[in-house]
Amino acid sequence: MVNDRVEKHNPAIMYTYILSGLVLFCLGIWGCDPQDSPPQDVSESLNPSSDSVVSRAQFPVDQASSEPWMRKNETLPKIVAFGNSLTAGFGVSSDESYPAQLEKLLHERGFHYEVVNAGVSGETSAGGVRRVEWILKNRPSVVILELGVNDGLRGLPLQQTYINLHSIIDRLQNEGVVVILAGMRIPPNYGEAYTGEFFEMYKRLAQELTLPLIPFFLEGVAAQPGLNQADGIHPTGEGYTLVAQNVFRTLEPLLKTGGSHTKAKDSSHPSH
Repeated sequence: MVNDRVEKHNPAIMYTYILSGLVLFCLGIWGCDPQDSPPQDVSESLNPSSDSVVSRAQFPVDQASSEPWMRKNETLPKIVAFGNSLTAGFGVSSDESYPAQLEKLLHERGFHYEVVNAGVSGETSAGGVRRVEWILKNRPSVVILELGVNDGLRGLPLQQTYINLHSIIDRLQNEGVVVILAGMRIPPNYGEAYTGEFFEMYKRLAQELTLPLIPFFLEGVAAQPGLNQADGIHPTGEGYTLVAQNVFRTLEPLLKTGGSHTKAKDSSHPSH
């Protein structure tokens, strides 16, 4: 157990210990492998009132393309948040998830978009490859891609994760979609070489494919007890507020410079 001194003086170390717990949580409960078919998504059983998390049992990845919940407003351009439980909003209400809070923030700043929550708990990069055609059915202007950490926590070959993410990005870019890549970290018990290469994989993809990169999706949230739920892994509503702000900082310049569209002409909220 991390002592108070480590927690106080080195939150990065504390984070790695906390995130280590995700391995057992992920492998023992979620069934992160997209080939697995758990009878019910754990997030649904823990938070049955939340509609922010998609249950695999209800919406298999190869049957989701026609589900009516995927779009709310046909008139607004779409930003799709594509990821795992961190995107889905595990353990919080739908309006506390980061996609919902990002949409609110965009509207407050005068950017008129719908943010579609396409997060699935336990999703891996391989599952993302199978879902990319469904993502495109939303006709997104921007996709925020937050995948790969479940691959890393299973110790899967990084080259395969790289290939999967590359394939997803290529497919989206070929359709003219702006892709923002969310970087993630895994705990050090996987070995210095693997953890270092995992973190660098996101930088490599961003450089090779000319992508805007969020260096660390959970920056300012990971290892902060007051910003995470009891599992020490998934953010609280307040934690997701910071995640939404992390994403917005990378997203806003794209909207301002014409990487996407549309900004309200008469907004009273200037962009920064």
